Amino acid sequence: MWDPDKYLAFADHRGRPFYELLSRVDTRSPRRVVDLGCGPGNLTVSLAQRWPDAVLEASDSSAEMVRAARDRGLDAARLDVRDWTPQPDTDVVVSNAALQWVPEHRELLRRWPAQLPSGAWIAVQVPGNFDAPSHAIVRDLAGAERWSRWLADVPFRAENVVDDPVGYAGLLADAGCVVDAWETTYVQQLTGDNPVLEWITGTALRPVKDALSAPDWDRFRDELVPLLDEAYPRRPDGSTFFPFRRIFVAARVQ
Repeated sequence: MWDPDKYLAFADHRGRPFYELLSRVDTRSPRRVVDLGCGPGNLTVSLAQRWPDAVLEASDSSAEMVRAARDRGLDAARLDVRDWTPQPDTDVVVSNAALQWVPEHRELLRRWPAQLPSGAWIAVQVPGNFDAPSHAIVRDLAGAERWSRWLADVPFRAENVVDDPVGYAGLLADAGCVVDAWETTYVQQLTGDNPVLEWITGTALRPVKDALSAPDWDRFRDELVPLLDEAYPRRPDGSTFFPFRRIFVAARVQ
């Protein structure tokens, strides 16, 4: 289960890639703007502010996230992105840090341009840090004998989860789009106790939490603390640097 409060713990840090992605979408008066994987809706509301005359369509696969988005006044729907089909008036499609959860997302990106009108935009951002120490540490601990009996079925994907910018650029160019693709590594300066653990609790650790009982979940987190502290040491000023790679693509349908 998604915990919107955990996800929002670093809202400012998580929001920056969203705004930098949308800055590359060059359209003034879209008819319909779609946010696929809207999460708790804290970023989706900015789409309504930027394009107040557009119909705003928001969805997420998590019931908890949909409830949080509705609490913000959004008419959000629960939907698996694989089942989404664009309405004829869809001019902007946004997916921010969601498609990495969908192994078939490349096929979706091939399909959507043919279903969208000429001039429509597809704007996607996904994390590119699946080989980072934070993820490797979780995979290694989950594979330890004392945990594997409960976590053997958790899909810890490490390879081919997402493409690099060149891969997405080629995919969408072949689908008939003009493409702007790039990557950025943000050096997030986090504060507080165990900040990297708190960050990944809202994202990468969600399947682990779902698979464990509450006491086991607490023990698993406790075992992660020294491992993450070693990989991401606290600076003399009390903060922690957390490098985070993000991959972006903004594509206009021809």
